[in-house]
This record gives sequence, structure tokens and C-alpha cells, in this order.
Amino acid sequence: MLYERVIRRSDMIRCALCENAPCSAACRHCDPAALLRSIWFDDERAAALHFPGGNPCIGCDAPCEAACVRPHEVPIRDLLTRLHDEVRPYLDEPLPKDDSILKTDFCGIPLENPFFLSSSVVASTYDMCARAFEAGWAGVCFKTICSFDIHEASPRFSAITGDNGSIVGFKNVEQLSDHSVAENMEIFRRLKKNYPTKFILASIMGQNDAEWEELARLCEENGADAIELNFSCPNMMDEGLGSDIGQVPALVERFTAAARRGTKIPILAKLTPNVAAMSPAAEAAKRGGADGIAAINTIKSIIGINPHTYVSAPAVHGKSAVGGYSGNAVKPIALRFIAELGQNPNLSGMHISAMGGIETWLDALEFILLGAGSIQITTAVMQYGYRIIDDLKAGLAYYLTEKGFRNLCEAQGLALDSVSDTTDVLERDTVIFPKFHREKCIGCGRCVISCADGGHQAIRLDENRRPVLNGKKCVGCHLCLLVCPNGAISSSRKRIKRS
Repeated sequence: MLYERVIRRSDMIRCALCENAPCSAACRHCDPAALLRSIWFDDERAAALHFPGGNPCIGCDAPCEAACVRPHEVPIRDLLTRLHDEVRPYLDEPLPKDDSILKTDFCGIPLENPFFLSSSVVASTYDMCARAFEAGWAGVCFKTICSFDIHEASPRFSAITGDNGSIVGFKNVEQLSDHSVAENMEIFRRLKKNYPTKFILASIMGQNDAEWEELARLCEENGADAIELNFSCPNMMDEGLGSDIGQVPALVERFTAAARRGTKIPILAKLTPNVAAMSPAAEAAKRGGADGIAAINTIKSIIGINPHTYVSAPAVHGKSAVGGYSGNAVKPIALRFIAELGQNPNLSGMHISAMGGIETWLDALEFILLGAGSIQITTAVMQYGYRIIDDLKAGLAYYLTEKGFRNLCEAQGLALDSVSDTTDVLERDTVIFPKFHREKCIGCGRCVISCADGGHQAIRLDENRRPVLNGKKCVGCHLCLLVCPNGAISSSRKRIKRS
């Protein structure tokens, strides 16, 4: 089945995704670290095609596992063998010769691929942007430029983590660029001189009409290719800034028009998700002269209340604050807003630059299928580094090639017709049973527990601790499929008509 992963993250959960990984230094045949990283980022097919034919792991004493920073805790030899034996034989399409299929445009300006760093700490200095460009990112949205005197709190990040320590949800109370406007303009000039084919998206925030206009003018004069208006930062101390603007369509229109007076290059309005609907602000931005929309910014949040100090995280001298939530946990919310924008006929023709929880090429593809023309990423880069661009590009290029698309634009918006903002459109006359794969089942009974206490009491364990379905009780909710820890339950082709 297309894109059903053979190897899952849980199979390599102890892998630390190291810098200059010792496993690769110890291996005489391949680069295990790069292959493991590809598995982690949903790119196991490209990894399998990069793995040497003949499987050099056969007969190898696995020095990579001994050299691991967690010696013998990551089954590297087994994982690579599975790439060779379980993934590669089922791949009919060779790897694309290059990344040309990823070429697209940003409001008519050519892009080598759709991937940008989003406006944040990951794109806040010349050196960082230069290294990202060298790594293969098509563009950067530079950290928001302003005339404010920025002094950051310490600490300013906190997170919700998964079982292996990876970040699921990320909170920040960080603000805007702490460089002066003049310093940032110098960075733009250097970047454009040294990387003329790369895209600079300048994020700005003004305090009044004159500042929005002036900042837009300066960014264009110093090499920016487009402007992003930050109407959505949740961490501003003064009222009337950031998300306070994005929640008021009249202000969005007013300040977009002010920025438009200062520049002729494309303008995007970056909108807040802290609203019931994004279309009113997006339509206001269009009336003000915007060429596109960027969404979503972070979601106002509180996480991590300390049960002893009673202070949420991050705690700064006994105090905390509502901050912006990001990371993979917010992707479903971001997708919902991108679908809203993509389906709005009043926004037809506007560029949508999407962000919110994107880690892998498959995450990015979901946004593209809902109408996004470019992709922005921060939290995944903060956790894993600029190097994730390799698998973002390889995975997306392989998908497009395998599906027979000629270019990225042909995939844009293909999922929009399947999305409705109401469940009234859903068919309710058939039941699709779960299918139990006994060869994968470990007999834990988690499906029985969840069905009994959260479902319809339709599953029991037989004498061999294998699940048995009672079709008379099953309603096809598929809770069992979601809770199975070993991937031993799938959706059956068997459908029954409700009586």
C-alpha cells in the first residue's frame, strides 16, 4: 500500500540522530546515520534506494552498533537489512536524478524548491541563513524586523516531549529580532550578494502606518524579494501589536495598505490562528494589497504547571506567561486553517505560505495538497537542524515522480474537494470492520481494553491471546487500530450495510 511505512520511528526510538554520528564513522560500507535519519523523517524509500545492493550488513559484526552513543541499543544492522529486504524490493521507481521537479514560484518569483525557514531564531543572523542556503533551503523568512528595543527573557522555551524525548509540542515566549534595523539591512545586502538565487522573505512589524511603510521600503531597497507582515506574534508586551492586529480585520487591511505604499515587491500577511476563522482577516489583507497569506503562527498556550512551585513553563524568576505553541502537535489545526484559505473563492490567486507542525516531506505534502505554494519550518529545525532539508527534498521529489506529476504545482490543492467544515456530508450507511494481522499481534490486549471501555465491547481475546471480533457489536470506529502498539490492525475491505 502506498506510503504505509514498513519501518516506524518506534523501531529506532533509542537513536539520538547524532551530529557527526559515531555509527557512520565506524561503518566501512555506507552512512548509517543518514539512512536512520531518513527513516525517522518518513523517507525510508529513498533510504532503501541509497543503501548498497547486496546488503553489506550480511556477515558484518556491526561495529556501528558498538560505536553508537547508546551502545547496542539501536538495532542498526537489523534496520538497514529491513531497508534492503522489506522496502527496496517493492520500489518500482528509481530515485530522481535531481530536484528539478521541486521547482516552483513565489508570487511569480522562481524557487528551486518550496522550503523556507520561517521567521524565528533559526533565521536570525547572516551565518545561520548562509548555512541554511548552503544546506539546500530555497529561502528564509528572516526573524521579524522592528524598531522596538527587544530584551528576551531567560529561559524562554518549554516543551511537551514524547517517549524518546523528542519534542511533540513546543512553547516559546520569544519576541522579535534584537538586531537594529540597520544591522538587519546589512545582513540582507550580504545575503543577496553572496546568494543571489536564494529567496529572502523579510518579516516586519511596525508600531504605526509610517513604520509599516518605512520598513517595507527599506527591506526592498536592501535586497528582500518579498515582505511578510507579522500580524500574529502572540508574545508582544504592548497592546496593538502582533496577534492583536491579526484579530481585527480593519487593522489588517489598514497596515497592509501602509506597507503596500512602501514597496512594489510581493507582500504576505502572516495571520494568527487565535481566531474562530481566518478568512475575514485574509480578505482584509487582500483588500489592503497583499499578494498572499502566511499561516499559521503559534497558538496562545500554557503548558507544564509545576506541582511544587505552581508556576508554568518556562519559569522566569517565579513567573511565566501565555506563549506561542508550535511543533507537530499543532499540525491538524494548521491544516484546518490552510484548507479554509484554500477553499475561499475570494482568496483565489493568492499565494499561501504554510507552516505549523511540519517535520517531514509528508507533513509538507499535506499542506501542498490543501493549496499551499510554499512551506515554512521552525520547530523541527530547532530540534533537528538544517540537515532535515535533505529528506524534505528527497521524499517530496520521489513522491511527485512516483505519482507521475510533472511539477509541484500539479499537486497543489488536490485535497481541497475532500474537505468539508461539517460532518453532515459523511456517508453513514456502511461499517468498515478492522482487520487483525495475527503474525504481527503480540497478544497485549490493548484493543480489547479500548473497545470495552471506550468503544462497543466488540473484541475479546481467544485462548492464544489473539483478538476475535464480534461483528454484531462492531460499529467500525477503528479505535482499536489507533491504539494497537504493534501496528497489527488495519482497515478491512469488508463493508457491511447497516440494517
